[in-house]
Amino acid sequence: MNFNSQNVSSNRKPKTFNNPERFIEGWYWAIPSDNLRLGEVKPITLLGRDLVIYRGKDRKAVTIDAYCPHMGAHLGEGKVEGNELRCFFHQWKFDREGFCVDIPCLDEPLPVKLKAWPTAEKYGIIWVWTGEIPLQPLPFVPELEQKECNVALVSHFVTNCHPNVVIINAIDTQHFNTVHRLPLEISFEKQELNQNAITFNNTTRGRESSFLIKLIRRFYKNAVTYSVCYWYGSTSMVTFGPDFLHLHIMFTLRLIAEGKTEGHTLLMMKKRQGILGWLCNRIVLWLANILGQSFFKGDAKLFEKMQFNLKTPIKADQPIMQFINHLERQTALCWGTWQQTRSLYDGESRENRDKWRDALND
Repeated sequence: MNFNSQNVSSNRKPKTFNNPERFIEGWYWAIPSDNLRLGEVKPITLLGRDLVIYRGKDRKAVTIDAYCPHMGAHLGEGKVEGNELRCFFHQWKFDREGFCVDIPCLDEPLPVKLKAWPTAEKYGIIWVWTGEIPLQPLPFVPELEQKECNVALVSHFVTNCHPNVVIINAIDTQHFNTVHRLPLEISFEKQELNQNAITFNNTTRGRESSFLIKLIRRFYKNAVTYSVCYWYGSTSMVTFGPDFLHLHIMFTLRLIAEGKTEGHTLLMMKKRQGILGWLCNRIVLWLANILGQSFFKGDAKLFEKMQFNLKTPIKADQPIMQFINHLERQTALCWGTWQQTRSLYDGESRENRDKWRDALND
């Protein structure tokens, strides 16, 4: 099938991609680890839901719904006692699983329970799983899955664009030439790691006629790595560089009110042994942060005013369409309630479903 706008245009739009009322069930960043001290409780709003996160004496972060089941007092005003949280209003106390374990005016607590959410820490961030039981791991770079790494949390940002639109920037091959003026010819090969993770790996060496590529070729003959791994449609791991020095950039995003984006940027490198290895990584991460801020400035300006609507996709947009297709097949939840949505193809005829799926996969 030839890939042109007529093949993929459809009156039917994706149900989850770029939808301010839906997001994918998965791991989402809550707050940086350094923002939650031992014995501290903090209120947060995550994907439209009010929560509190506290850190007990065992140093583990715990996430529960924000309102006491007695009269609805906000538990962000409460007090951490050991590994449990006591409400400020009537002093009801809840354990890390949300069970009420003490009511001062009663001999026995009532059989009531707050909703507790799976919580983990990695990369200097506290993450919350938005479903009952985590079905997949925390986001990771495939080549660093079992390796230690040095991490630098370098920026926090808010932009007017939807997270799904912001995150596909890394596989929008056209903008590397038009916006950033880079002498690159990128062709991606996709691979789905699991239901919630997909990778795009560059298979080309770049424009061999450009001055920059000719300069690099004197020192390095192989294709410079450029790959992107997406998790839950909200976190991307970008890897680039020659084989001996891969740099990894994590963009972890979440949907906020009015279909906007709040996110963090982290830089990562495989941990190297000794003081020289540590120093080398720190210097590279520092330089990458400086260069990255300049590189992404143009993109940030675009996202402030963009109204995304891919009406006329062309062949160069194929990775974006493949990402959308992967996203649409994941479990979607409703903003605020975190309840599962109906099937992606509800109300669609079999013919329209097959037509859309074929176009996206082409």
